[in-house]
Parts: sequence; structure tokens; C-alpha cells
Amino acid sequence: MTPIGWIQILIFFALVLATVKPLGLYMTRVFTGERTFLSLGLGPVERAFYRLSGVREDDEQHWLIYAVALLAFNAAGFVLLYALQRFQASLPFNPAEMSAVDPALAFNTAGSFISNTNWQNYGGESTMSYLTQMAGLAVQNFLSAATGIAVAIVLIRGFSRHSSKTVGNFWVDMTRATLYVLLPICIIYTLVLVWQGVPQTLGPYVDATTLEGGKQTLALGPVASQIAIKMLGTNGGGFFNANAAQPFENPTALSNMIQMASIFVIGAALTNVFGRMVNDQRQGWAILAAMLTLCFVGVVIVYWAEAAGNPLIHALGVNGPNMEGKEVRFGAAMSSLFAVVTTDASCGAVNAMHDSFTAIGGMIPLINMMLGEIIIGGVGSGFYGMILFIIIALFVAGLMVGRTPEYLGKKIEAKEVKMTMLGVLCLPLAMLGFTAAAVVLPAAVASIANPGPHGFSEILYAYTSAAANNGSAFGGLTGNTPWYNVTLALGMLMGRYFVIIPAIAIAGSLAAKKTAPPSLGTFPTHGGLFVGLLIGTILIVGGLTFFPAVALGPIVEQLSALAGQSFGG
Repeated sequence: MTPIGWIQILIFFALVLATVKPLGLYMTRVFTGERTFLSLGLGPVERAFYRLSGVREDDEQHWLIYAVALLAFNAAGFVLLYALQRFQASLPFNPAEMSAVDPALAFNTAGSFISNTNWQNYGGESTMSYLTQMAGLAVQNFLSAATGIAVAIVLIRGFSRHSSKTVGNFWVDMTRATLYVLLPICIIYTLVLVWQGVPQTLGPYVDATTLEGGKQTLALGPVASQIAIKMLGTNGGGFFNANAAQPFENPTALSNMIQMASIFVIGAALTNVFGRMVNDQRQGWAILAAMLTLCFVGVVIVYWAEAAGNPLIHALGVNGPNMEGKEVRFGAAMSSLFAVVTTDASCGAVNAMHDSFTAIGGMIPLINMMLGEIIIGGVGSGFYGMILFIIIALFVAGLMVGRTPEYLGKKIEAKEVKMTMLGVLCLPLAMLGFTAAAVVLPAAVASIANPGPHGFSEILYAYTSAAANNGSAFGGLTGNTPWYNVTLALGMLMGRYFVIIPAIAIAGSLAAKKTAPPSLGTFPTHGGLFVGLLIGTILIVGGLTFFPAVALGPIVEQLSALAGQSFGG
């Protein structure tokens, strides 16, 4: 570890913290219907959308209607994206003449992008046409991010309202999230990336002559616009197969820092939105403190492990950090920070191969995802995932003192706890259930390139990444097969909607409750004690996912023997 590395890490955290209050204030005004500095230009556009779609801005929805609208909208996006891939060979903006995408891969990709996972079993520059990248993948990058923000806002309304039968209007929340938050930032962001050297063109691929005199085809396209929303919306799906390690996606140290910070800014700002809408900003700062504490600890561990290097390499007389699978222009510090940030935030973009990290360095990204990606988390999804853990923490605290748990004056009762556990337990079900099946079925085992324990880790990482809606991979696993395309897609959809629906149900239940004033026995939820309790709850409950996965190794070996299939063989 070096002073320069730590300075870069501290600059990153400073950039994120500097955006929390101004962006939080702006987003609060957007979602409470107040005027902003963009209202003059965007207000008429917003109202035109409502007139064209028949939406009345002031007509709010019951939580169940809100959830049905969300599911219907996402289902329509799935069908359209699937169709776009299947017919891309006959559609325009396909200068490289890409063929139709295989049905199983198209199913996987459609499920991946509508769920904000962006798992990619394909190379973007060799599989997807410009039209599919722009009208399909990039559009879903916006809409999946807006969906997450909308659910977070609904849950915030659940705490800020009382005796209310409605939680907002899905179509209004989606429109405002896209029009006032994501789109304006991405326009500026795209121009910054172009300035840094990221391509933005509809021209064909370019043939270049190398220094050795050989010919090389350089893949180009509308890259910058997709990278902007990929990072800001915590989508993670790269235009190119190498993702943020590709120089055309992430050319400089400055672009690398901007991209990492953009992954966190909206998720961090939503904590401030929460504090403002419940009229106590200390509540938001407490949640953010828990998130950043867990994030910083993860960065320290990964940076230490990667900077220490590989002892087997050191034994050969070659000292230094572990640079296998890392870009020299980023180094060990920024590669370690990127790995933690992208798995804290369900982004999945990578500027280094996680498969090449040291054992401990690769373990932390896996744990981050197993915790449910609530450390800042995805855009919106991290916040509502954290609220689920807050409910569990307060339920435990209530049990210890013999009081009905409450949060911000709302009683946390059986319905909220049941919905919370449904949202939390669906993740280990998808992660471990599909992993257990994949390591004993011959068709799935055949995809393993690294037999033995590391092959198991690659499968576990894949299903953990899918269910956590992250999208990063360890590599070494041939995922573009019917088994993995279908089961990974199912894991993504489970991890997304089996959490969203309980979260909206909790919001509806809380909004209908009356608010009770705090009493002498009310547990304060804005201080260090609450932050410590929340962190402890996250680690303990997350352990229900992590430790069974570790213990699954011997079970897998035994099941493989019983099935007559040598694991990894």
C-alpha cells in the first residue's frame, strides 16, 4: 500500500460525500413535485408525456396498483428487448452485420438488463448491433435505474406519510426519475467521457495497421452515451467485452475516478432524500454512515490483499503487488477500490479481472454481493435493501427490551417483518439453490474451466452476482449455454422482483399507519449506537448467506460422488 494509493481512495470518498447534500436536495424537490432549475425547460415535456399516455399527475395509486404497474412496465420492456435482439439482423444501424441473437442468450440478456443486473454472456462488440445497444440496452439502463429510484421513493413515502391509502404514482415517479435526474446528468457525463477519449459514433468499425504491420479491426460505436448511464444507473453492462478495462470505455485515470464516483452518487444522495422527506436529516446521515463504514472496511481489506501480492510469485524473486488481471494505468489501489465499489453498488462494471485477485481480495466482492448489495447499493435498490435490514435491526432491538419496535414513529409489526424476511431470504435461495444444482448436473459442470475449489467459487460467484443484480463475474466459466442462460436469468428476476414487491408492500402498510410521537422508551435511530446495531445486523444476517455457502463445499463433493460425477471433471 502506498501514500498515493490512499490519497486516491480518500479523494474518491470526498467526491461522493460532496455530492450528497446538493443532489439529495435536488432529488427531494423533484419527487415532492416542487420546482427546480430544470422545470422551465423540462416541465412542458413532462406534461406532454402525461397527456400522450393518459396519466394524471395527481392521481396516486394504492401500493398494489403501483406494484402491478411496475411489473407490467418491466414485462413490456423484457418483451421488446428480447424481440430487438432476435430481429436485429433485419433492422437498421447494423454496420457490422450482426446476426440474430440466440433465443436462450436473448432471454438471459433481456432479463439481465430489465433487472438492472447487466450480466453479459456475450461480447458486446461482436454480438449486438448499434440499434440493439442504443434502443435496447441503453434504454433499459435508464428504465431499470428509474425503477429502482421509484421503489426507493415509495418506501420513503411510507415513512413520511401517515393514514394514507396511496404511495404515489408509478408513471409519474418513473418519468421524473428519468427526465429530471438520469437524463440531464448523463448528457453532461457523456460529453465529459467524449472529452476523455471515449468514442461516440454511428460509423463502421475501423481497420488499423499495427506497429508490426498487421491489420486490426477497432470496434467503435455510440459508446460514451451507454457508459454514462451504465455507471450512473449502476447497470454495469459494458459496450465492449472487457468492460471498464477497455481503453475505449475507460481511457484515463480521470475517467476512472469519475466513473467510480458516479456509481455511488445517486445511491448516497437517496439517504439525504430520506432524511429530508422524513424531516430529520440525521436519519439519512446515520444510514449513510453505516454504508460508508462497511465500504471503507472492504476497501482496506482488498487493497491490503492486492498490495501484499502473491506469495508464490514472491518466492520466485519477483516482489510487488498482485498485478495479474489489472490495468497498469490504474494500478492495485484503483483496481481494488473499483472492485469494492462495483460490488457494493450492484453495478458489476469492472476495470480488472476479479478472478485474478488474491483469495482474500476476491472474497470481499463476493461477500458484498451476498449481503444483498445494500452498501450504497444499486440506484434505489441499495436504499430499499438497507431499509429491510433496518427493520430487522429494530425488531431485534425491540425483542431485547421488550417493546414493539418502531422507526420514525411507525410501529414495526408482524406484516412488515414477514415481508422483510421474504425479501431478505429470497437471495440465499437463488444464490445457493442454483449453485447446488449447477455443481452436480453434468451439463452445468461441463462449463467449468478450472476444476476444483476455484471452479466452485466461479459458479457460486456467478449465481451470487445474478441474484444480487450485480452482473460482474469471476470468469473461467462458460456461461453462454442453455443451462446458464436460463438459470442465471431466473436468478436475476428473483433477486430483483422478489425484493421489490415486499418493499412496496411494506411502504403501503407503513403509509397507512398513524405516526406516534417519540417517548422516553423510543430507541434513537440517528446516533452511533444505531449505526453499530445496523452494521452488526447486516453482518449477522448476511452470514446466513455467506457461511452456508462456505459450508457447501464438502456437501458438493459428497453429492458429486453420489451422482457418479467428479466435480469439475
